[in-house]
Amino acid sequence: MAGFTDATGSRSAGGPLQVEAHGLDVIRDSERKGTPRTLFWPWFGANVSILGLSYGAFALGFGISFWQALVAGVIGIVFSFLLCGFVAVAGKRGSAPTMVLGRAAYGVRGSRLPAVISWMLTVGWETVLTALATMATAAVFERLGHGGGTGTQVVALIVVGALTVVGGVMGFDLIMRLQTVITVVTGVLTVVYIGLVADHIHWHTVSAVPAGSAQEFIGALVFMMTGFGLGWVNAAADYSRYLPRSSSGRGVIGWTTFGASVAPLLLLVFGLLLAGSSDDLSKAVALDPIGALTTILPTWFLVPFAVVAVLGLVGGAVLDIYSSGLALLSAGLRVPRYLAALVDGVLMMAGSVYIVFFADDFLGQFIGFLTTLGVPVAAWCGVMLADLAMRRRDYDEGDLFRRRGRYGDVPLQPLLLTVVATALGWGLVTNSAAGWLEWQGYFLGPFGLGGRDGDWAYANLGVLVALTLGFLGTLAFGVGRVKAQERLDPSPAAGAEAVRA
Repeated sequence: MAGFTDATGSRSAGGPLQVEAHGLDVIRDSERKGTPRTLFWPWFGANVSILGLSYGAFALGFGISFWQALVAGVIGIVFSFLLCGFVAVAGKRGSAPTMVLGRAAYGVRGSRLPAVISWMLTVGWETVLTALATMATAAVFERLGHGGGTGTQVVALIVVGALTVVGGVMGFDLIMRLQTVITVVTGVLTVVYIGLVADHIHWHTVSAVPAGSAQEFIGALVFMMTGFGLGWVNAAADYSRYLPRSSSGRGVIGWTTFGASVAPLLLLVFGLLLAGSSDDLSKAVALDPIGALTTILPTWFLVPFAVVAVLGLVGGAVLDIYSSGLALLSAGLRVPRYLAALVDGVLMMAGSVYIVFFADDFLGQFIGFLTTLGVPVAAWCGVMLADLAMRRRDYDEGDLFRRRGRYGDVPLQPLLLTVVATALGWGLVTNSAAGWLEWQGYFLGPFGLGGRDGDWAYANLGVLVALTLGFLGTLAFGVGRVKAQERLDPSPAAGAEAVRA
């Protein structure tokens, strides 16, 4: 390890990796390092998963054509990760975790509501990714003739879970180094995979897939947004917070968006071509998004496929468990960061056991999970981005941790706006495949959109409405509050008691 240059651009001293001591505190100037382009590594590594191929089948499942799915995917992926780029700017301006920086908009204790939502989303994502990695490993072993049943699944789950938890517990430095390795290995092996299965593409079959309605196109677009950028936006500042504050804001936005988008875009195109060429493959992906992709591989590449599948999914899960631990601390749990990550790891393993051994319909539950939590996250994102856009000064470090500081304790306006936007959004989405979500869509009838069985039922307009309402509502009603905050003189640095707020 001597002389190793990590992904942040800093040189290690050659000593062993240590558990990160930072939790919700602001990163000191002496510890800030790297340049905006180093953000490429964690974002690319977290999104270069083979799962991106499966999104081709997911998109076509909305009943749209190849070209409609491609346009929906490009817009949904790039736009949603652009939102991540904007939130990442808050990280370099405030050098604190995303949910701590959100206190400027929501107040010190008021921010606990979005922190709980963020925690649920990240724990859910890390659970899904861990379960998929387990299922993929079992599928590979089954094709190799060495089992693939319960015993293989248990071992795979333990190994994948251990990798994820260790990364989350160790923290930032290990994650940045790990993501560099994942980027290179998965990038190369994914290209090999594409080359091996390219002969399964039949353009005449793909081009013959009929076009869908505008409502179905919008539904696919929103699904892409919630499946990609809106699943990360609540953690986007957790990695840019280590950058020097003098770093280029445009660079932060650009490298975050580019690093996160480039792999999903390429994988989506190929996934659409594969799924559009075979109805059987497309249907199989709905049941086992990763394992189904092994059925078209030569036997000799199954082990490398398992490596690329597991590493790609672990890359995303590690970032999720790290951010979920920070969100749990922001929600009010008073333990060290590594213990919060460990708690989330236990929940992740329990949820993975349910998905792997008991759940029957993966895709229906997955879409329901993404859409349901995507609505409040979109509302939070709108509020956060509008608040950030109105600020002309960096965040006041001390007052981010003081209930009586300039940001307040529990301001009602942003909280009410988020609740209203979420309630309206849930009334405009449906998830018929997930029985526990049949209560949604209650505004589709009153608003003249055809009810829960109408043409707009699966357009999932609620996500877009929540994002727009959160953004415009904050611009309309929050400008005076922000100006009043920025007229105040800087406060003293936060003390130990304030940090625990």
